[in-house]
Amino acid sequence: MVAYIIRRVIVGVLMLVAMSAVVIGLFFASPVDAAKFACGRNCPPDRIAETREALGYPDPALPPIDKAAATVKVWGGFLQGVVVGREYPVNEELRKAAPDLVTECPAPCLGYSQNNQTTVNAEIAEAAPISISIAMVAIVIWMVFGILFGVLAAVTKGSLVDRGVVGATLVLYAFPTFFIGALLLNYVAVKFGLFPAPGYVPIAEGGVWQWFVQLILPGFTLAVVYMAGYVRMTRAFVLESLSEDYIRTARSKGLKGPKVLFKHALRAALTPLVTMAGLDFASVLGGAIITESVFNYYGLGKLAVTANRDFDLPTVVGLVLLLGALVIIANIIVDILYAFIDPRVRVA
Repeated sequence: MVAYIIRRVIVGVLMLVAMSAVVIGLFFASPVDAAKFACGRNCPPDRIAETREALGYPDPALPPIDKAAATVKVWGGFLQGVVVGREYPVNEELRKAAPDLVTECPAPCLGYSQNNQTTVNAEIAEAAPISISIAMVAIVIWMVFGILFGVLAAVTKGSLVDRGVVGATLVLYAFPTFFIGALLLNYVAVKFGLFPAPGYVPIAEGGVWQWFVQLILPGFTLAVVYMAGYVRMTRAFVLESLSEDYIRTARSKGLKGPKVLFKHALRAALTPLVTMAGLDFASVLGGAIITESVFNYYGLGKLAVTANRDFDLPTVVGLVLLLGALVIIANIIVDILYAFIDPRVRVA
């Protein structure tokens, strides 16, 4: 078991390094002037040059070979920041000339936003708790009810209950996220007052219950969209498991229906569901811009849109790297969970 986890972690670390190289290469090895998109809109040429020096970005006028070498240097500086942190401006002469303007970016440093005069870490630290909180509430809702309704549909295959559950989830899935969010906000929260007006309340300020209540509506908005897929997948996998020989063997030994269903059939169906959950959770963290906008939550999705609008390249790069890392980390966690759900994968 330990050897299996170590192998997965090593592979994950290598994937993180490779992913960072690809992202840095895409943003900085192109002919586009990266400093221009890090300085902000309507930035004068002298300010662009200062930004290039402060952030250590390559000059677009360099020959391709020299620019490739400069891009590798940018990548090396980024890895250094992730491991041990960095100081901005990265140019040592600029730091000596203006020591009062030096900004410390502790590890893991994801960059410095020249446009907002703050580190990318600080921006993400402000937005990430909101996105993580919404995603946590959403995944609990869609996993619990998605698996519950999926099992219900499977055990009542062909009945009105089965058709009603599958049909209802498909109808909800057909509605766009902004419609569901606006409907819940305008009627459930505003008109009927069943939930308080939207607004993120940290656990340290309002407690767990207040934190949870404020996140039910945005979490349910996301959960409704994802839940349809989990109902259908759970139904399909449970039906497939129930037709296997080992299920018939378990029944022939006298095991009762609920024990066969939950201990054997559902356990076998959990493996692909865990894969879906890990990837969906990572995607929700940075892709819930519509839900965050409807309920006026400033999370990672809204931060990404704002950074793109304001030509804040360091923030965009930092977010892309962070969200890519979350997908890889989610895959590592899923692989480890596989070993607990199905011990056969430990020898793979």
